Amino acid sequence: MQEKFWKPASVLGKEEINELSAKLGVPPLYALLFHRVGVNSREEMSAFMKPDPAQLHDPFLMRDMYQAVERITTAREEGQKIRVYGDYDVDGTTSVAVVYQFLKDHFEHIDHYIPDREKEGYGISELSIVDAEEKHIDLVIALDCGIRSVELVALAKANGVDFIICDHHTPGDELPDAVAVLNPKRSDCTYPFKELSGCGIGWKLVSALASSWSLDPDKPNQYLDLVAVSVCSDLVSMTGENRVLTALGLQKLSSSPSPGLQMVIDKFIRGDYKNVHMDVTKVVFMIGPRINAAGRLKDAGVAVRLLLAEDEHEAEELALELNELNKERQGLDRNITREALAQVESDPDFAQAFSTVVYDPTWHKGVVGIVASRLLEKHYKPTIVLTGAGDQIVGSARSVENFDIHEALTKCSQFLEQYGGHKYAAGMRMRPDQLAGFKSAFEEASRLKLTRDDLVPKIYYDAEIPLHWVNEKLYQNLQKFAPFGPDNLQPIFLSHGVIDTGESRTMGKDHEHVRMNLIDSASKTVIGAVAFGFGHLFDHIHKGTPMSIAYHIDINHFNGRSSLQLMVLDIKMEL
Repeated sequence: MQEKFWKPASVLGKEEINELSAKLGVPPLYALLFHRVGVNSREEMSAFMKPDPAQLHDPFLMRDMYQAVERITTAREEGQKIRVYGDYDVDGTTSVAVVYQFLKDHFEHIDHYIPDREKEGYGISELSIVDAEEKHIDLVIALDCGIRSVELVALAKANGVDFIICDHHTPGDELPDAVAVLNPKRSDCTYPFKELSGCGIGWKLVSALASSWSLDPDKPNQYLDLVAVSVCSDLVSMTGENRVLTALGLQKLSSSPSPGLQMVIDKFIRGDYKNVHMDVTKVVFMIGPRINAAGRLKDAGVAVRLLLAEDEHEAEELALELNELNKERQGLDRNITREALAQVESDPDFAQAFSTVVYDPTWHKGVVGIVASRLLEKHYKPTIVLTGAGDQIVGSARSVENFDIHEALTKCSQFLEQYGGHKYAAGMRMRPDQLAGFKSAFEEASRLKLTRDDLVPKIYYDAEIPLHWVNEKLYQNLQKFAPFGPDNLQPIFLSHGVIDTGESRTMGKDHEHVRMNLIDSASKTVIGAVAFGFGHLFDHIHKGTPMSIAYHIDINHFNGRSSLQLMVLDIKMEL
């Protein structure tokens, strides 16, 4: 495992922390945590601690929202045929579910469409436009995609099919000639919050329609569980509106989720423990992968049908099908990751390279993004995993801190047929004869932007505390900062002089993980801990060698009981 550099998340000095502590009326530790999320007054602290629908912005502040509402209203009044179109990942499928559920009660002729990953690829496809023409669709609402589909939207318009684009990806120099383009990242959009998920933008559209049509103002809130799943799974910024939407959505997930999500929760998360509260971690690791598995390996329409299911029997069948697809995805993930790592580590130039680009025509398109993340975890370089035979190669990219991978792809765009994404994740398509040139250009873009220090993964810790400070009260206070995600990460603590009581054991098929019981010199109670990927340190841990650890504080639910548990992110032996 690559050694990590530990660095304090805050640059505040002790005096500044004490001043903020007095100003907010909270202990210094919590003042530090408030500072990192931009809270510097009691008013801001009160708003942060109590996410409320009143904190959400008027959807009509988003550019083109009036045009979108007007066009959908016209379609409603004239009985036109409309289609709800979305990407095949979690954000796209939840977007489709939200907008379709809202509109189906107002339109006689409405359907939903998710492109086939293998046949159509990402975004708006030519095949889908042909299909829309053949079925006499008048209006397509595209969700979580379309911001760069300039030529295809023009083609659709020329053939009598209007588009409304609801996307959160970075726009290109030219916007599609759609009836409306809803995207806060547009340079001419003054909407106050820029980081909504695709589903979040779809929910804003639904909210604007509900207001315009004088419907029950609580109607859009029925879909907040789906919005929360999208925000958590798409790893967008957990600040501002996203944090409010997620907090409200997690409440709904815990109490009254849609039948499809209820089935996934009951079958694969709660089991016998009905009181387990839904949080971001459970969504990211238990719900998101199952929904994603459909689009990765089969037909994302399966996921949409689950999210739209009203019958319990249908929901159960679909949930079980998604679970089997997820198991298949996990197997492909393991095998392809092993092959990709072998390819990387056999490259004689890899040690000096600033980037990783691997290709194999036999790898499954549906898991290259996951594999890119795995390679990034292992070697921490901007990483692209490519696959595809014939005349098209497709791939997924993942990036390191301080490296905008979308910007890097723009610099290499002469080798690409299509690309799009975010700062830390993107996708692309190219011709096979462009691969060598692209690989060289991407390496050059990486070298120009990065230093060797940038290729050392960092753990930004919030505070150093003695282990015996960790208790139930601290955990409960930390939960007031939730939901956690990008830009509001779960707090990380360092503790030194920590030892195992001698009851540690390894876990996993290859003994790669360690479960420990930890104390420090002042501890009166033992705290359980799990360290994934640290099996190589087991002998030192088991014999009681003092350690410094970086960790999250969590709760372990086992055999109907709950107890504090540390999720150890890194270990440095104090040899």
